[in-house]
Amino acid sequence: MKLRLLLALVLLGPTFLLAQSSTKKRLLAIGEEKGYRHEAVSHALATIERLGRESGLWDTTIRTDTEVLTKKKLEYNAKNLNDFDAILFFTGGDLEMDAQQKSDFLSFIHDDGKGFIGVHSATITFTDWPEYGEMIGGYYDEHPWLTFDAPIIVEDPNFPGMNQWPHEFVLRDEIYQFKSYSRDKVRVLMRLDPSKLDLKNKNVHRTDADFAVTWAKTYGKGRVYYTSLGHVLENWDDPRMQNMFTEAIKWALRLTDADVTSRPLAHP
Repeated sequence: MKLRLLLALVLLGPTFLLAQSSTKKRLLAIGEEKGYRHEAVSHALATIERLGRESGLWDTTIRTDTEVLTKKKLEYNAKNLNDFDAILFFTGGDLEMDAQQKSDFLSFIHDDGKGFIGVHSATITFTDWPEYGEMIGGYYDEHPWLTFDAPIIVEDPNFPGMNQWPHEFVLRDEIYQFKSYSRDKVRVLMRLDPSKLDLKNKNVHRTDADFAVTWAKTYGKGRVYYTSLGHVLENWDDPRMQNMFTEAIKWALRLTDADVTSRPLAHP
């Protein structure tokens, strides 16, 4: 009996593994920058791929171009948007996408209910495309304090991936200030503590002291997550950061749920 069972498992092994693999979600990770090149991009995307592989939750396709960002059939049976459940951008500048690609990309999120994860310079991407800014939730408007020991407050410890951080902590990274951003349209998960910032810095433009770091939102039927963290390469080796991105991707892939209702700013 044991021999027959062992033989059956051996024979069914490849089929079983294929079935298991087919249940995995599929993430498209784009690392392309037209402008400033972030040193962390390669390590970041490699980390994202590893996290998906080790968790068994998603398979990652890494690309450094935008050809796949379309719903039309591509040559050589190349993958397109129809083959993915979420997109991750660690990008910058105006990527090469025609009008149909842009429409397909937004439709993928808004109409198909798929996910989008934006990392750091994703808010310096397509800065002349207002619909992209509406989707992601805001645009880069300088980083007044450059790379510094950022005083961060976790606003929503109940959102997946937030509870491993202390309520208040310091992390050395390059944090952006945003324009075309309003917390009325996003769920802020992390923000800077303005009481510990140099607000007289000449590059500080916001007058409301609302310096969001990480947020989540919906866009039509889709889910959008963004964080300005990720500039510092070493942070990608921080278990807290890795867990944060694991949970962010799981949420974007609809493997978990969370409340993304907007909330007003409440200073400490």
